[in-house]
Amino acid sequence: MSMTKEQIQQYVMTYLETTECQIIEKSPHHVTVKLSSRADRDLTNRPYYWGFIDRTGAEPETMSFSFIFDPEQYKRLAKQQESIGDNNNDNKEDTILGRHFGAVRPLPILGPGRIQQEDLVFGSPRLKQIFSAARQGGRCVYLFENPGQKQRLTLISAAYEPWLGVCFKIEFCCDMKREELHFFGVSLLTGLIDESFASRLQGITLQPRMPENVHIEPTRVTPSEGKAFLEGLVSNKLAGYDHSWAEQARDRLNDELALIDSYYSDLLKEEDEELRTFNHGQYEARRGEIRWQYEPRIVVSAVNCGIFHLRSSR
Repeated sequence: MSMTKEQIQQYVMTYLETTECQIIEKSPHHVTVKLSSRADRDLTNRPYYWGFIDRTGAEPETMSFSFIFDPEQYKRLAKQQESIGDNNNDNKEDTILGRHFGAVRPLPILGPGRIQQEDLVFGSPRLKQIFSAARQGGRCVYLFENPGQKQRLTLISAAYEPWLGVCFKIEFCCDMKREELHFFGVSLLTGLIDESFASRLQGITLQPRMPENVHIEPTRVTPSEGKAFLEGLVSNKLAGYDHSWAEQARDRLNDELALIDSYYSDLLKEEDEELRTFNHGQYEARRGEIRWQYEPRIVVSAVNCGIFHLRSSR
């Protein structure tokens, strides 16, 4: 699983906007931001500083970052700007220090005004940190569809239908690995399951507060029952998959175990009991490692979930 530069930029910008960071500068290749208090807590790993702020109630000074989404393009543009700056400097009058000591380099900015620069590419530590913060902060949500200004002015209250949405990650593991993401939803009013729940949410503006002039229809399905419905759907889908990959993985596992058995067959017959015990421990440990690496298994986990109140079509 990977992400393009555009997808990374869109994801990071969504996180920055959601956490109310201040955008200082933005281009197609980078963004410079002053982090909000929430984002600073998530990304800068400064527990002692934030502990001091919480104890004293002082005004926090958050850090600033330049996140580079396309390092090559950004460096190319930076060099062009430097060359333009050098040409402009040639036309300026020489200073006294410049005549005696040559060009004086600007001192690095330290303290609160310093802006750290980091490349955000797939697999980078900072991007993983943003993924973790977004996953932790958005693991469970409770949102409402924004009906727009027109609904606020009408006399008839709009009916909202609650949906339970769950994003499942399915991992097919052996000595190779494949992952799938599925976003399913179930109506807590009718029990209807929508396998394309992401498409249903696409284009809808969601908000955390209940809008004016709407009412929520009473549920007939509990969240626990809805969860069971979705888990049953996942199980049925997995039952219909082609599992030949698991059989092939077991064949490779048996081949590897046979190699280990042949290698340790003589070592396990050592006359020295202490050496034989040591070899047996290595033998069992090696077999355990190979089983963990090659044993085919399917791991299903819920990445995030939420209750979504959407305008009812009934």
